[in-house]
Amino acid sequence: MEYDKNDEVYSKVVRAGKRTYFFDVKATKGRDLYITMTESKKTFSDGKEYYQKHKIFLYKEDFEKFADGLTDVVSKIKELNATGEFKTDDHNNHEVENSDPIENFSEVSFEDL
Repeated sequence: MEYDKNDEVYSKVVRAGKRTYFFDVKATKGRDLYITMTESKKTFSDGKEYYQKHKIFLYKEDFEKFADGLTDVVSKIKELNATGEFKTDDHNNHEVENSDPIENFSEVSFEDL
């Protein structure tokens, strides 16, 4: 299979309340894989619906460091929530009451790349 620049190889959509996250694996002309992560948030202005989008590009040389950093901060959040010092419920009330918001994240494995 041949890929053109920016061809999508795999895509994962994660819906989380007012936000939607898109994780896209793409291939360059040189067949190197990279990830784009897009956050899309629905907003309203003057009675019209708009989407704010923010995009991050993650290149293969950074996959492991990014995954390690994300794993570390999610673990820290779980640890801090367990102390009872911080709120564990979602301030936007789009999660089930008394659920741990960390459990609602999708696990992303970069090892398959």
